[in-house]
Amino acid sequence: MFSPEGPTLRELAVQALSSVERGYDLLAPKFEHTPYRTPDRVLDAVARALEPMGPFGAGLDLCCGTGAGVDVLARLCRERVTGVDFSAGMLEVARGRVGPEGPAVSWVRADARALPFGPEFDLVVSFGAFGHFLPRELPGLFTQVRSVLRPGGCFAFPVVAPPRPGSRGYWTLLGFDAVMRARNALWRPPFVMYYRTFRLGGVGRELARAGFRTDLHALPEFGRRPDGSPRVRMVVARRLP
Repeated sequence: MFSPEGPTLRELAVQALSSVERGYDLLAPKFEHTPYRTPDRVLDAVARALEPMGPFGAGLDLCCGTGAGVDVLARLCRERVTGVDFSAGMLEVARGRVGPEGPAVSWVRADARALPFGPEFDLVVSFGAFGHFLPRELPGLFTQVRSVLRPGGCFAFPVVAPPRPGSRGYWTLLGFDAVMRARNALWRPPFVMYYRTFRLGGVGRELARAGFRTDLHALPEFGRRPDGSPRVRMVVARRLP
């Protein structure tokens, strides 16, 4: 799973026994060499799918980590781009990376559940962060996203289809979530990271309640499942007036 430049087993264990914020602070210097970083293939597919909907003015990468998603925004936004994350360590790495030419980029340390912005963005994206939010937190999270979007602005993120029940992937994710639940029942502070809590049906309902109109766009680069459904979709939620 990890390249030689990635974290050691001991480092991962220390991270897993920390809070989410502290864990990512520790992981940050080696994060780019882990499978947790969103693959370039996914970033490029989302950028291509969003391009016909733009151009956009200002963009926000929610839970930006080391800043890979900011490169997507730089391709789509004309005015400015902002990355927000609550890990100081991840933001330190992000500030040191060399991105593509484009609009000015700024980095802000803040919790996604309490964003320090007004309605000043036209596009918000997020990649791979939603497993860190419990289902009961989604209404507040989506309300926060709506509050920083201008009317008609877009909130976009990719969603991978869940593995078929009984498959190896299904049992792997089920086992991982079970281990994390046991860890959080026995150890404090909790480390919230679950793979099976962000379900598309429930997400769509919560987005609607928060004031969004939601469309799904297949990302054809990732093919289809045996039943014909897309393996990866992009959710595009537009803020209603």
